[in-house]
Amino acid sequence: MKYDAETFLMEVLKIPTVNGKDNEKALAVFLRGFLKECGVSAVVQDIDSRHANVVGVLEGKSKETVIWNGHLDTVPYGKMGEWKTDPSVPSKKNGCIYARGASDMKSGLAAMAYVLGRMKRKGYVPSRTIYFCGTCDEEKNGIGAKHLLETQTLGEPALLLIGEPTDLRPGTAQKGCIWLQVKLHGKTSHGAYPGQGINAVEYGIRIFQDLKKKLEEQSHELLGSPTCQITMAEGGIVPNMTPDTAKLMLDIRVIPGITTRMVTEWAQKIIDGYRQETDGELEVEVHIKNDRQAIEIPADSPWLKKLQWELKLAGLPKEPAGINYFTDASILTKGIPTTPVLLLGPGQPELAHKPNEYIEIEKYLQYIKILDRLF
Repeated sequence: MKYDAETFLMEVLKIPTVNGKDNEKALAVFLRGFLKECGVSAVVQDIDSRHANVVGVLEGKSKETVIWNGHLDTVPYGKMGEWKTDPSVPSKKNGCIYARGASDMKSGLAAMAYVLGRMKRKGYVPSRTIYFCGTCDEEKNGIGAKHLLETQTLGEPALLLIGEPTDLRPGTAQKGCIWLQVKLHGKTSHGAYPGQGINAVEYGIRIFQDLKKKLEEQSHELLGSPTCQITMAEGGIVPNMTPDTAKLMLDIRVIPGITTRMVTEWAQKIIDGYRQETDGELEVEVHIKNDRQAIEIPADSPWLKKLQWELKLAGLPKEPAGINYFTDASILTKGIPTTPVLLLGPGQPELAHKPNEYIEIEKYLQYIKILDRLF
């Protein structure tokens, strides 16, 4: 092969793919080139000038399929002064590689592509056909995963494996994410006579607090309770006037069993109560700006049991882990709802989106061995 595993990861990390800034398509083209050199059937799915997916297919002994998924993009570098190395240039030190995306999740992505290419090179035929899907724009709107569903016939895969950072622990449950935009219209008044107005900002906060309380009544063994926070807020005219308009964005992370429909119904019930309190003068609009469902694999899943066995043989923890962040699984499972989902990657979740992000080379190599043995 042209690259060994470590060199291949370095090459992947050299291609900047900051979401909203860089050309994510460049990495898709690079991965397609690598896979085709290895003899794997691979294509780039163009979306626009900067966005594309890459799909590689390794035929198996049966028509049954599995999907390996990772995303091409990274978050921005943040404050450059907080980095000890240049985040756009991979730097090796003390058994680790430092770069933006090293942990989240170019190490998982590179390992998947590398294993697929090496399997083909060796003439290995897996028991099931493997679809490697590198998707763009995961960090924002998930247009890559959505495009994949629209253009690729995925059938009913036996497994969806997501290479997101789990520190090589089996990720069996993942929180979903809802971005709920709340627009409020009240009534203005003189600041000295607040009782004559309807304070849109205050009612927005009360709606948020009530919804947050309702969500926190729920709980999950691995994921704990849902969370709800205000991440954006607008409102107010001048300091001495009751604000008659307000706009809030709520970031809600839900657990399995709680759907977007349930959350919107709870929100509407709360809103109806405050509308009644104001004799219908308070007007509230609710808009869903992001809708990613929670994911969970059954505890008795054969795939989970097999993975836990391989982790045990490797001397790694096999206890299930909960994942608080969203992944493209939340989008992909809408098109393949019966497919079980496992999250497993070599990166460490606590390093994601932070300065001095790195991947331990040994864990990256261990992940490659696990993929080899699982499939």
